[in-house]
Amino acid sequence: MPEPTLNGSAVIDAIKQSNIEIVLALPDITTSGGIMAPLSQDPHFRLIRVCKEDEAIGIASGLTYSKERALVFIQHTGLLDSINAIRAVPVEYDLPVCMLVGLLNNEPGGDPYKSKTYGVRIVPPILDVMGVRHVLVDTDADAAKIPPAIDQAYAESKPVVIMIGRRPEPALPDE
Repeated sequence: MPEPTLNGSAVIDAIKQSNIEIVLALPDITTSGGIMAPLSQDPHFRLIRVCKEDEAIGIASGLTYSKERALVFIQHTGLLDSINAIRAVPVEYDLPVCMLVGLLNNEPGGDPYKSKTYGVRIVPPILDVMGVRHVLVDTDADAAKIPPAIDQAYAESKPVVIMIGRRPEPALPDE
């Protein structure tokens, strides 16, 4: 049986189904080839490149007040770097800031709580303590978790983290 994969087009399609049109992003080695590169060429999205993760959190928070749906693309190291910004704005003010977080060096198919990589292993418990809901997307089938996670974030006005557990494969040229 072939090993499960995660195709970038499955993630992009799920993001579109979530009515996301604005993407705030920093370079992320986990998602750049499979998701970010094709997304940057897609006219459906307005891509805003930012310099720091907490800057993306602030912009996404502000966009919620104008009823814009945005998605922040960062790596787990950047999430850890911006914990105070996440705590201070989307958590404390109940804002639906949605984050897609690449788990660099997570073992494909592995449970992030049990990752051999310390930085990955501490992400879910930190989010749990903060009360930030999170879902793991590790295969094409898991991409179906994205729209309900984002819809729930907006319905409840709470932040959500969509953790990307493996490096997505680029979409094929004819997709």
